Amino acid sequence: MLRFFLIALGIFIAIGLIGSFWITRNGKLITPEGEGTVSTDAGTFEAFALPEYADAVVTDDYKSYFVEVEPGIKIHVLEIGEGYPIYAQHGNPTSGLLYRKVVAELPTDRVRVIMPTMVGLGFSTKVPANEHTLENHMRWMSAALDQLQLDELVYVGQDWGGAVGIGALMESPELIRGAVVLNTGFNAPSEKMSLSRAHDLAKTPIIGELLMENIVSIFDRLHETQGDPASFPKEVADLYGRPVIESGNKKAPLALMRMVPDGPDHPSSAELHKIQAYVTSLDVPAEIVWGMSDPIFSRALPAMKVFFPNARVTETQAGHFLQEEVPVEIAAAIMRVVEELDADAASSVPAVETGEAVAIETLPVIED
Repeated sequence: MLRFFLIALGIFIAIGLIGSFWITRNGKLITPEGEGTVSTDAGTFEAFALPEYADAVVTDDYKSYFVEVEPGIKIHVLEIGEGYPIYAQHGNPTSGLLYRKVVAELPTDRVRVIMPTMVGLGFSTKVPANEHTLENHMRWMSAALDQLQLDELVYVGQDWGGAVGIGALMESPELIRGAVVLNTGFNAPSEKMSLSRAHDLAKTPIIGELLMENIVSIFDRLHETQGDPASFPKEVADLYGRPVIESGNKKAPLALMRMVPDGPDHPSSAELHKIQAYVTSLDVPAEIVWGMSDPIFSRALPAMKVFFPNARVTETQAGHFLQEEVPVEIAAAIMRVVEELDADAASSVPAVETGEAVAIETLPVIED
């Protein structure tokens, strides 16, 4: 009997070890492939036809293409419109499609909206879990913006789109002329901290993988972060979840949660210190639109006001993914910043100098 028990225990332990190894695997590089080309103001890029479920939520005016920032690392970009460039950066675990409702409220004959998707999410390249670092994401996104050959832009960012987007712009500080900041944070922690219970669980080895990748999908819980849970129905969750789950590497959402710093010694903290200093130095027209029902960032609004003390603040009852709930308010904030920049540009154009009119006497006609 004891021998049978020991054998069963050994089998149980072996299964547990194999299972632990499997669920904590690093994942592999998966590079998407497009077909054909798309022409933009910056040149020609590899076209990507959106699958039917994603194509159904955008208009025919959208351009969908890849920007290869490193060998095998491609960032999927959605773009629409002509005019002042708007760089709209999403966070975890969504994609550039998060801004589709905001775009619907914008005059696309006046603004060109560029919506890149972070590596690991949406239709962008999937990478091993250990490659998800703040430094890498900043470098990849900076390289994408560089290839788009922009001279100026208004930045819009939420969640990891805050640090990743602003971090990318640190490499080209002349680009940012205005900002619309949504629920995000730029502060580097000075002491041990907890962003949320979900983040704490995610950081626990094996438990994080079990809860976020195996027992339940993180995409099935996103509605719980909203002011109005009905703003995030299953079909919306699928917009963000299907490209990740069906890719064969669904490591990004958990890896990006683990990328959130929980103290000064966290690997992301060093980069956040740089970002924090950079944001403090910014002197551009800015607006803040905040979802006060966000269980993660609602309490971070006072800290954001310190970064942008002169910004107009719009408080809403939206949750974490406020682009799904208050696109009208976000679009209005974007256009106010654009209009302020247009007014500043107009006032800086030197007036044409006019001198006194000089009377020219008509000479008499001399007849023969």
